[in-house]
Amino acid sequence: MTRVSKRDQIVEAADDLFYRQGFDHTSFADIAGVVRISRGNFYHHFKTKDDILDAVIAARLANTRAMLADWQVQGDSPAARVGAFIDILLTNRDKIERHGCPVGTLATELAKLNHGAQADAAAIFTLFRTWLRRQFDQMGQGARADDLALHLLARSQGIATLMTAYRDPDFLCRERDALHDWLDGLAPPPPHH
Repeated sequence: MTRVSKRDQIVEAADDLFYRQGFDHTSFADIAGVVRISRGNFYHHFKTKDDILDAVIAARLANTRAMLADWQVQGDSPAARVGAFIDILLTNRDKIERHGCPVGTLATELAKLNHGAQADAAAIFTLFRTWLRRQFDQMGQGARADDLALHLLARSQGIATLMTAYRDPDFLCRERDALHDWLDGLAPPPPHH
């Protein structure tokens, strides 16, 4: 069993609290309480809340890269890989219903705060956009690939926001199915043998 470092425990706790409570409403004491660490020991690892935020964003970027790499290996076609992106809405349904999309909520909160790390938080969307653009390009969408990537990102964020607002799991399932239908309409037909 791999032992998780105290620093990694702090980042994990902060990531969860920033998601559930928001960055602005999470204090050092909140994070220290979850990790069960003294404030003095806490400051040994992180001097400021912004230092923790930077570490949380870096961890989210690393996790997103790993997830995209998994989808790349597991998906047998670009359409199947985009389908995995669509299905994350259902995979994360309970979290989204309670707290919204982790990527969208942090980027939005930091923008409202005019926080310097907002662009770093938005970099997670850029990872998704770039990856989706490659998938759409491989599906033969060429010049439309980036527009399709942005459309899918925007639609998934809208679905997550409305799911949080209405707390209607049937809505999420219907929208996920509609996105799959949309994707099926973009995919080239299989070659005839």
